[in-house]
Amino acid sequence: MISSVVVPPFLNYFFPLKLPIFQSGSTGEKMVKNALPSIRIDLNEFKLHIDLKKGTELTLHFNLPSRMFYLSLIALVVQEMKKLGKVASVPLEKHLDLLALLNESVGGSAGSSDKKNLLARIYRKWKDALPNLEEAPLYKVLGRKKEYDEGIGKTYVFTETEKDSWANLFEYKGSEENVRLKFSIDKIGASLDDVVIVYEDAFDGDAWEGFLSSLKGQVESVPEMEAVQSLAEVPATPVSPIRKQSRQFWVVLVTVIVLIGGVASLAIWKLYLRPASVKVASVEKMAFPLPDKPSIAALPFTNMSNDPKQEYFSDGITEEIITALSKVPKLFVIARNSTFTYKGKPVKV
Repeated sequence: MISSVVVPPFLNYFFPLKLPIFQSGSTGEKMVKNALPSIRIDLNEFKLHIDLKKGTELTLHFNLPSRMFYLSLIALVVQEMKKLGKVASVPLEKHLDLLALLNESVGGSAGSSDKKNLLARIYRKWKDALPNLEEAPLYKVLGRKKEYDEGIGKTYVFTETEKDSWANLFEYKGSEENVRLKFSIDKIGASLDDVVIVYEDAFDGDAWEGFLSSLKGQVESVPEMEAVQSLAEVPATPVSPIRKQSRQFWVVLVTVIVLIGGVASLAIWKLYLRPASVKVASVEKMAFPLPDKPSIAALPFTNMSNDPKQEYFSDGITEEIITALSKVPKLFVIARNSTFTYKGKPVKV
C-alpha cells in the first residue's frame, strides 16, 4: 500500500515530486525518514538533484542526447554499486551491450558506434568533462547564469567548496580500454541510501529496469516500422519483359562499376591511407597500476628572480619536498622524473 506526502513549496525547485511512503524496509521508507534524499537521479526529466549537508544545492539538467547518455551512465554506476552494497569501482567491459543501447536510444548515437571508441570517450568525459562544474559541457546548471571569465568565455560562478564537492564525485581507474568508474558519494558525506534513482513512479532497481525496458522497446520498434514502410512502397504494377531485360542490364552495369570502384578504393586505402595499427592496452600489462593509497605530486617550482643561476635553488626545493613526502608511509609520491616533465609548462591542476 502506497500513500504520498506533498513536498513543501520552497523545496519544489530542487525536488518537484511527491515522496512515496512504504510500510517497511524500503528505499521509500528511508527517504521519508531523511525528509529528502541527498542525491536524486531523475530519469523522467534527465535531471540530477543534489542537496548536501554542507549547503550545496544543485539541479543539473542533462538536456541534450549526449548529455542524457552521461546521466544514464551515472545511474548505471549507482545501480551497480547498490547491487554490490558499497561504493566501489564498476568495470564497464561487461556492460558494452547496455552502453550501446544507451548510446543508440537516449544518446541519439552521439557517441561512437565502435564499442572500444565508446569506452575511450566515456573515460575522457568522466575524467575531464563531467567534473568541470564551471564550464559545464555536459549539463546545464538550473538557476545559474554563465558569466564572462576574464574575456575568455562564459563560465558559471561557484565557490571552491561547491566545485570540489562536485569534482570529487567522479573517480576512475584503468585506461581508455579498461574503464572502471566510481560515483564517489562517500567523499561528500553521502551513502548509497542517500542516493535514489527515479523513473515514472518507481525507485532504484525497479526504476532502472523500467527505464531500460522503455529504451529496448524504442529500439526494437524502429526496424519494424521501417519494414512496414518498405513493404507499403513496393509497386503492384506488372513489368513488361522488355523493360525487365533493360532494367537487368542497367543493374548489372551499375554493379560492375561499383565493384571496380570499391576495389580501387580499397587498394588506395591499403597502400596510402590505412593508419598504423595500435595495440590495445590491458590492465594486466599496465606498467604502473594506480595505487589504492592517496598519491601526491610536487610540481617544479618556478624561478621568479631575474638571476638564472637561482634555477638550481628552485629545483632543489622541489626535490627536497619530494624526498620528505616519500618518507610518509601512507602516501604514494610521484617521482621527480615524472613531475619535472611539466617544468616550464602551464599545468591544469
